Amino acid sequence: MKDRLFVGGGGENYATPQHLLLKYANRHGLIAGATGTGKTVTLQILAEGFSEAGVPVFLSDVKGDLAGLAKAGSPDFKLHDAFMKRAATIGFTDYGYDSFPVIFWDLFGQSGHPIRTTVAEMGPLLLARLLDLTEAQEGVLNIAFRVSDEEGLPLLDLKDLQSLLVWVGENAKELSLRYGNVSGASVGAIQRALLVLENQGGSRLFGEPAL
Repeated sequence: MKDRLFVGGGGENYATPQHLLLKYANRHGLIAGATGTGKTVTLQILAEGFSEAGVPVFLSDVKGDLAGLAKAGSPDFKLHDAFMKRAATIGFTDYGYDSFPVIFWDLFGQSGHPIRTTVAEMGPLLLARLLDLTEAQEGVLNIAFRVSDEEGLPLLDLKDLQSLLVWVGENAKELSLRYGNVSGASVGAIQRALLVLENQGGSRLFGEPAL
């Protein structure tokens, strides 16, 4: 197994191979440069190296530039000779064509593997930030999650949470004695925020199977 990843060429005329030692690969790094200087290619080479070393990589491929990792190139490509010449110049001695195991994640589940989580796994604190709730509303949401946990009620998607909030609103008096003030106004505000999230397609994020 290799103990380093090839990154590119450096020094005079970029003729000196540059490597990243795997034992240091868990440190923070920044790939920066002007347009056309090779930032995406550098990221692709690193991803390929990590994959060969058995290390999974999560990439945000906004423009689709990295999708080519899933399919090997071909020596018949018109730029093959130029690629081989460039590889030799920068010391990339084992340059070749190969494909790598790739899973495309898609929030909407239409063009790739769906990214989903459950309401319970997101938790009340993160969900409150997502909904931009006030402190009082966040308190009511925490109470709803506490009730769900104690009563064994599943919170998988937005409909589960909306149903739970209806029950919390209907039993606000009893719950207030045990957990603190539960106002109908706060319950209603949370429901409205959930409706907005649902109308924006947020319901697709919640459900099973969870990520």
